[in-house]
Amino acid sequence: MISPDDSYLVEVLVAASLVAGEAILEVRRGGLSVEKKADASPVTEADRAAERLITARLNDAAPTTAVIAEEAVYEGRIPDIGREFFLVDPLDGTREFVKGGNDFTVNIGLVRDGMPAVGVIYVPATGRLYGGIIGAGAWQAEVAGGIVSPRRPMHVRPPPDGPIDVVASRSHRNKETDAFIARFDVGRIVSAGSSVKFCVVAAGEADLYPRMGPTMQWDTAAGEAILRAAGGRVVTAEGRPLFYGHGPAPGSEAFRNPSFIATGGVDPLP
Repeated sequence: MISPDDSYLVEVLVAASLVAGEAILEVRRGGLSVEKKADASPVTEADRAAERLITARLNDAAPTTAVIAEEAVYEGRIPDIGREFFLVDPLDGTREFVKGGNDFTVNIGLVRDGMPAVGVIYVPATGRLYGGIIGAGAWQAEVAGGIVSPRRPMHVRPPPDGPIDVVASRSHRNKETDAFIARFDVGRIVSAGSSVKFCVVAAGEADLYPRMGPTMQWDTAAGEAILRAAGGRVVTAEGRPLFYGHGPAPGSEAFRNPSFIATGGVDPLP
C-alpha cells in the first residue's frame, strides 16, 4: 500500500543520496585509505562519511523510523525496528570504488511490513539516479552540477521471443551463477557492479539478474523497490520473496540474504 508520505520520503532519499555521493567523490579525489571489516570486506572513509550524512538526513525527516545502516551494523549499533525502517548502504560496490571503477552506488530503501516500499539508487561517478515507489512507478534521471534532470518513467521489458539478456556481477560471479545462466537461452551477458544491476533490469536493458551467493539486506532493498515499482520482481532460488527484517542470527548476520533472482518479465525459475 502506498503511504501518503512516500512521495515526500522519496525526495528525502534523493537529497540524502546526492549529498552522500558528493562526499564519496570528495574522498576519492583526496586519496583513499582502505581498511578491512570483520568479514574481510573493504571499508573506506567515504563509506563512513556518506553513512553519517544519510543517517542525519533520515533522522531529521523521519525521527521515529529506525535506520539500519551497513557500517553502523558492523560496529554493533543495531536499533530496534518496527513495521517500517530504512536500509542504507552508503557505498555499495566498495571494491569497484577502490579500483577506480564507476559502478559504485548509494542505496537507500524504506521497508514496510517486510517488503521494500521506496528506493533510491545514485551512481555518483556517472550522475545516474534511479528511484521507485511500489504502486506509483519507477523513474530514472541524470544529475549534473547538483541539478537533477526531469525524471523519465522506467519499466521492465516484456519477455523476448528469443534469447534473453542477463546482467551479472562483475566482482562476485561464480560457478553457481554460470550454472544458473546456462539454463536459459542467453543472447548477451552484461557485467556490472553494485546495485546498478537491478536498475539495468528495471530500465528494460536486460531481462534477468541472478545472484547465486550471499548479499545483505542493505545491498538489495533499494534495488528491489525500484525493480518492483518498474514491474519486475525478486525471488529466492526456491521462488519465495526475500525477507527483510531482523533474522535469528546475531549481529550483521541477522541481515544476510540467500541467493536470489531479479527479473523483468522472464520466468526466473524455468
